[in-house]
Amino acid sequence: MKRVVEGKSETFPIRMHPIQYGENVMAKAFWAGKLIAESDATVVVEDNQYFPAEAVEKKYLKSSAHTSICPWKGTAHYYHVEVDGMRNDNAAWFYPDPKQAAQQIAGHIAFWKGVRIEG
Repeated sequence: MKRVVEGKSETFPIRMHPIQYGENVMAKAFWAGKLIAESDATVVVEDNQYFPAEAVEKKYLKSSAHTSICPWKGTAHYYHVEVDGMRNDNAAWFYPDPKQAAQQIAGHIAFWKGVRIEG
């Protein structure tokens, strides 16, 4: 990691830092044996690794109607992750219009619910 960006909302501490890797080292996300995302330009927020949207294999993402609200990031929208007929409901999320304090994750997608992150 080369730099850390610290910030603060009105009431919530924020820790965001871009992860910058050396040559040939990539962060990767796997589910059901498939590589679903790969990037050397992820952002980590609250221990979640956010991949640039263009680094995610969209063929594995299916729209979900689920949303959740974070008081300092805004409203998260979700995707189901689907690989070879197996579905992991709401296992990816993104903020289409993040609040000012979370602008660094605009255009990024994070994973959970068993999606393995390496790197």
